Amino acid sequence: MPDPNPSDPEPRPTRSTGKRLFNRLTAFLRPAPPADRKDIKAVLDAAHDQSVLDGESYAMISGALEVADKTVSDIMVPRSRMDLLDVSRPLAELMPDIIETGHSRFPVYENDRDNILGTLLAKDLLLALSDQQFDVRGLVRPAVFIPATKRLNVLLHEFRSNRNHLAIVIDEHGGICGLVTMEDVLEQIVGDIEDEFDEDAEKTIFRTGDNSWRAMGSTDIEVFNDTFEVSLPDEDHDTLNGWLAEELGHIPRRGERLEREGLLLTVVSADSKCARWLHIQRQPQQTHDDAA
Repeated sequence: MPDPNPSDPEPRPTRSTGKRLFNRLTAFLRPAPPADRKDIKAVLDAAHDQSVLDGESYAMISGALEVADKTVSDIMVPRSRMDLLDVSRPLAELMPDIIETGHSRFPVYENDRDNILGTLLAKDLLLALSDQQFDVRGLVRPAVFIPATKRLNVLLHEFRSNRNHLAIVIDEHGGICGLVTMEDVLEQIVGDIEDEFDEDAEKTIFRTGDNSWRAMGSTDIEVFNDTFEVSLPDEDHDTLNGWLAEELGHIPRRGERLEREGLLLTVVSADSKCARWLHIQRQPQQTHDDAA
């Protein structure tokens, strides 16, 4: 006779209980998604270490993340290194500076370097090449001013939306402290964008012809001597600027020249503090017949 009260077998887990167990197992096997940028960076580092990402891709993604953490002050060209154009000078006088520096855009000032009127695009000058007396003022575009504290990701968005490529950086007191370009921001993501006018961070002397060069005023005298096999004195001065100032008896001015050891040095760009660029020309060596 069957037992009227058979013992119930062990109850089966309900479907909801099984789902919870599955979710817990899945969570255990699958790591949690990154919670912040630090976690994302850790994932990128691991992917790079395991060769999932190549070096270039890793650098670009990392750079894109870091842009949001950097401000304009981290990458701007400082005021002392800005190449400016004086709107009061005729175009014929400005052209050597424009050609020598090789920039595509220049801040333009009037009377004082802090009085920025706007920006001049070198390509706009093509319209005026036939008229050397053309007034540069008519080509000046409005300047864009931004604070040094602006974040780079915000600036990049503004550059793109406003179709602008250069901004003047101002400090908390409203003074000019530098400039920044779209290229400067993009280089934080993709690395250095080099063109034929870019300057090596370690290089200050650039060949422009068979017997001509351009050199920064900040060039170390030792480097200058090694490059040209000359012996300018370096006991009292470290740079060309210091040596030039002593030789001339004043701060070098644009157009001034010095000849030393077969080299003709011409100041092609200068400000109130120093010479910025010099043109170096190796003079042809005179033979006895030439000298006679």
